[in-house]
Amino acid sequence: MQLTCSGFRERVYPVHKIAALVFAMSNEGINPEEVLAGTGIAPERLQSPSTRVSYEQTQQAFLNAVRLSSSTNCAFRAGEYMRVTAYGMYGYALLSSQSHRDSAEFGLKYHRVTGPVADMAYAEEGKDAIFVYTPLLSNLPDDDLYRFTTEFQLASHYTICRDLYGSAFGLSGVHLRYAPPKHASDYERFFGCPVLFEQERNELRFDLHWMAEPMPYANAVTNALALEMCEKSLAEVRKAGSIVGDVYRVLFEHPGRFPNIDAVAKELNTNERALRRRLAAEQTSYRDIVAEVRMRLAIEYLRHTDMTNEEIASRLGYSEATNFRHAFVRWTKRNPTDYRK
Repeated sequence: MQLTCSGFRERVYPVHKIAALVFAMSNEGINPEEVLAGTGIAPERLQSPSTRVSYEQTQQAFLNAVRLSSSTNCAFRAGEYMRVTAYGMYGYALLSSQSHRDSAEFGLKYHRVTGPVADMAYAEEGKDAIFVYTPLLSNLPDDDLYRFTTEFQLASHYTICRDLYGSAFGLSGVHLRYAPPKHASDYERFFGCPVLFEQERNELRFDLHWMAEPMPYANAVTNALALEMCEKSLAEVRKAGSIVGDVYRVLFEHPGRFPNIDAVAKELNTNERALRRRLAAEQTSYRDIVAEVRMRLAIEYLRHTDMTNEEIASRLGYSEATNFRHAFVRWTKRNPTDYRK
């Protein structure tokens, strides 16, 4: 399912991810114009550091790649092109950090300035350092866009790790939420470690000792300059994000147990009254957004899963399938069966 991310249409992100995708697709003989169809981006703009793109444009390019690519490892190859220096000041900040832990903490705080296709979190478990990813362009693990996005994200982060840690770096494990695809064997060949499918989270795991290693290119002056630039970029990104997009994001993260408006307001560091006022200023309401999220999820469940109406009703927070069916007809003027495969 395609999501509406915060600031979905705001053009504030660098174009490097789309450029990497176009380059990978060109190796299959696919013209840049085909990959960029519907994005409004001219091929020559991919080489300009001033080009800024939106999530909407990024999503369209990724959807085009999923449709056009005949290769099973296209997303892996595109991710390999995301070397640390491709990220501009963000990349230089990573390279100039004092330690790998400092570098990771910086990445977690500022990764939004890169226009990430997945949210990123960090955890430690036993001897493992764990990076956890939640795709932003799709939230259904059995969706091709979800898989493609996850492959790209993990491949690009693995590439950055090898740039930062050196060629001796290796992963201890990869976990993925979705079922093994037909090209499952490609995963172990690419990542060089055990890969587990149908897990609770999408993860890259590696030995914790790497986090304590000093950075070979640590430089306090360079790091301070890069940090200042990234702080300005982050402020621009935050300014561009709409409150409606933020509410959508929170709701999509809690399908089946939609929080009330007070809980959402707290998660967005505001209060219920202020949230209602800001939503009204954008000509919508919390109730309308919940209804639209339910409708979008329902349509995707009907199209892409084998769940019964009863199961979908339960997933969307309805006590009975009849209530779900009535609501669905009210939203779409069609019956749920019309959306089945």
